[in-house]
Amino acid sequence: MRQIGRHYGLIVAVLFSAGVVAGCGGTGRTFYMDLQQKVPTAQYVEPEPVKILVEPFDDRRLEKTRLGMRTHLWGGVTYFQVAGERPGEVVAQALADRLKTRGWRDRSWNVRMARAGPTTDADIIISGQIFEFTAGAKSRVFSTVLSTSLKLVITARNVGDRTSTMRSVEGAQHNTVIWFSDDDIQTLTAATLQDGIERYIVDTAIEQRALRPSRQ
Repeated sequence: MRQIGRHYGLIVAVLFSAGVVAGCGGTGRTFYMDLQQKVPTAQYVEPEPVKILVEPFDDRRLEKTRLGMRTHLWGGVTYFQVAGERPGEVVAQALADRLKTRGWRDRSWNVRMARAGPTTDADIIISGQIFEFTAGAKSRVFSTVLSTSLKLVITARNVGDRTSTMRSVEGAQHNTVIWFSDDDIQTLTAATLQDGIERYIVDTAIEQRALRPSRQ
């Protein structure tokens, strides 16, 4: 019985090790992340007569082919990229969606995402540049360390008085998981983006159809 028990334990250990090895080798595939998050809609209030246009952000990152990668314990990598492979549109759409559901003063606003033409009926035009937007994971024995970062410069042009407001938004988050899944890095990346948008909303305010800094 003791010998059978030892053999049984050895089989379990071998199978477990094989599973770890199989799960820790990268094939070079790309995981496309859906960063849209459902934000609770604010209680309906009659909207103010302010129209906001959000333009796709300009991607100024040095590495534009991906957000990052996961390095696997036993070699190989998995790449991370946003769905559609256009981070500038993803970030701008996330900002527009957030403002439409719960923006300044905890209310919804009249916002759409598009490129501004020669003429526009918008009161405020928001554009931006992405200087950093990363997502990475490094697998170790029995754990994987996740990290994300974000650096944006967002400019709001007030059509009425031709003034503008520029704000810099930066953030980073980290997490460690025992059993890694693609959803882990997707969730952390989406949270980092939403945190940056939240900071932008806190740092700005709308007054008389114009966007101003809420604090100097």
